[in-house]
Amino acid sequence: MSAVEAHPAGSPAAGGGPSRGPFSRMSKGKKIGWSIALIYVLGFVAFGVAYGIKGHKNETFNVIDSFHLLTWFSVGPIAFNKGVLYLLITTALTIGVMLSVARRMKARPEGRMQVAVEWLYDIAMGVTRDSMDEEMTKRWFPVIATLFVFILITNLIGYIPLPVDSAQSFDVFGAKIPAFQIYAADTNVAVPLILSLGVFIAFNVEGIRAHGFFGYIKSLIPAGMKGPMLILIYPLEIVSTFLRLLSLTIRLWANLLAGHLLIDFMGGALAVLLGLQLIGWLTLPIGVAIYLLEAVLIAGLQAFIFAILTAIYIGGAASRH
Repeated sequence: MSAVEAHPAGSPAAGGGPSRGPFSRMSKGKKIGWSIALIYVLGFVAFGVAYGIKGHKNETFNVIDSFHLLTWFSVGPIAFNKGVLYLLITTALTIGVMLSVARRMKARPEGRMQVAVEWLYDIAMGVTRDSMDEEMTKRWFPVIATLFVFILITNLIGYIPLPVDSAQSFDVFGAKIPAFQIYAADTNVAVPLILSLGVFIAFNVEGIRAHGFFGYIKSLIPAGMKGPMLILIYPLEIVSTFLRLLSLTIRLWANLLAGHLLIDFMGGALAVLLGLQLIGWLTLPIGVAIYLLEAVLIAGLQAFIFAILTAIYIGGAASRH
């Protein structure tokens, strides 16, 4: 019998070694995916065995507590807390990035930082030019661009865990360190309200500058509206102008707060609330998915929406007939 007949093709001996199993033939991406799935299933079983599948309601835990602003110290009338800290960080980053890029600005962008800032510049300029004439664009572009960058940065750093939750702490060599938490200044309604109030004042001032006080009040009447319908429509237009203040505030505040609450719930707060560790492992992938969605999409989207509405309101107030 020949060597070929003794060891047919495809047998272990023919290839000089053992045949490859299905796992070894998978791509690297599939291996990682199946490994994560296996770890998740094993973890689910382990949590069920170790802690059981029955929980108890936690009467003392409240997920909103981590968003309360506890004063760390005061300087005169100013109370310093994590909200103030995040605003200071945002301000420092905004000024630092802009000054750094301005000093190194070149006709041909070099470095990712300049490319990113120029990209943000183009977005803010496009938003402004689409809503107002060239003269107003020169006047209001710095304000709209600053709002866009400021809100974007404060949203993004809100997804970086920092030791700022002074309601909870852990010991490090006897020192009590605040617990790590993701927190955005925008989740405190006062911050979006102040930003929105500035926009509200700006577009009304611009409208009065363009038309005069009584002319601006008259410009609130929809074009072609006459007769008895004015009694109904005109008060609604007045109210809708004031409602812009609330809509700008609530849109930014509610979206950021809801996103952070969902991340907290899916990341473990729901398990603590129900007293069932198994729930925390079950909802963890959902928490990670929401975190990525919020950090990658929602943070930038909300900054863009606030900037574009600011441009529309200011441009619209000056162009009404």
